[in-house]
Amino acid sequence: MPEPRDADVERALERLLFEGPRGVNRRRFLGRGGAAALGLTALGSALAGCSIEGEAQNRVNVSKPVEVNHPKASMAGLVWSNWPLYIDKHSLKQFDKRYGVNVKYVEEINDNFEFFGKVRQQLAQGQDIGRDIVTLTDYMASRWVRDGYCTPLDKKNIPNAKNLVSNLRSINYDPHRTYTMPWQSGGTGIGYNPKKTGRKLESVNDLFDPAFKGRVTMLSEPYDTACLVLLGMGIDASTAKIDDILKAIDKISKAKDDGQIRRFTGNDYTTDLAKGNVWVCVAYSGDLVQLQADNPDLEFIYPKEGAMLWTDNLMMPKPTAHPYGAEVLMNYYYEPEVAAKVAAYVNYISPVDGAKEVLLKTDPDIANNPLIFPPDDVRKRLYPYPALNPTDERAMQSAMANVTGA
Repeated sequence: MPEPRDADVERALERLLFEGPRGVNRRRFLGRGGAAALGLTALGSALAGCSIEGEAQNRVNVSKPVEVNHPKASMAGLVWSNWPLYIDKHSLKQFDKRYGVNVKYVEEINDNFEFFGKVRQQLAQGQDIGRDIVTLTDYMASRWVRDGYCTPLDKKNIPNAKNLVSNLRSINYDPHRTYTMPWQSGGTGIGYNPKKTGRKLESVNDLFDPAFKGRVTMLSEPYDTACLVLLGMGIDASTAKIDDILKAIDKISKAKDDGQIRRFTGNDYTTDLAKGNVWVCVAYSGDLVQLQADNPDLEFIYPKEGAMLWTDNLMMPKPTAHPYGAEVLMNYYYEPEVAAKVAAYVNYISPVDGAKEVLLKTDPDIANNPLIFPPDDVRKRLYPYPALNPTDERAMQSAMANVTGA
């Protein structure tokens, strides 16, 4: 866990980097493309490939709902691990005040694989990892659910779960939302400059238009890039098999060899796009919210074939010391008024119905931004990551690394 920081210094840093129309968003600051940050390195490969005695021997059958009972109990000592700069901390202070507690909120997750590496052995041995809530991206959440590392949720303590937006009420690795509650989401689509392309873009396949040769970048993270290309090939990425994904990577490889792709990036694609070095790129919706503040010529599209949707999820490790308190905290953040505060601060896609209506009254610019509150027709074509087993995930990462040179 990070060393405690002076609150005034921390708040000053947040204000400098993240507040106001010229703020830098959290994803761009951290470069947290998930596996791209670590999963393609030797350490990431080791984490993906090694096994620990006793690990994953109790595979979970997610097709069956689970009934649990977490009675009211003391919430003292509640610990929540999250990504840095991913919350309006005033909302957390209000929770503490309402319930007479002091949640220990730890900004320690900088990469899904890195965090998993810190707690993996304890999880495999069924030990308490000292956190009641962790916030993990879909592909890592899928692994925790599958391998029995999550405590099921007592939905009686989360009545506001009824406010979960319709397109996230089920997901391939947790169809009944027995173990996960979405925290925030983001879209992976196409960012571009119409003044450079000379036309409006609408398709994933515009990435391969020869007119843009050498002016295209793609993310090195295959869950984002390869799956987006799959959508352009007419394949549902959320249910894609490894053979489908490898076909998409082959298409990307050919485009690289033909000189279509300028380079593969992490979050640093934003600099090239802003400077005009790149005309078209695979991009995160949250980044474009910020880039458009400085350059309104830039656009982000959810392609007509669809876009990828990543979600960071609230989950309780197994075992959890304070399940009741964790569920009360989740319920609080599914109040539309509270969710609206978080959405206005972080500029990601809120999972809570009613948050937009709150912001229409207090911050209509945020409420009417389709990158933060996508319209219903867009939500219908947002696809979650496929739920790959470890062997297929390694095959995907290896194939993409061969193309990107990682």
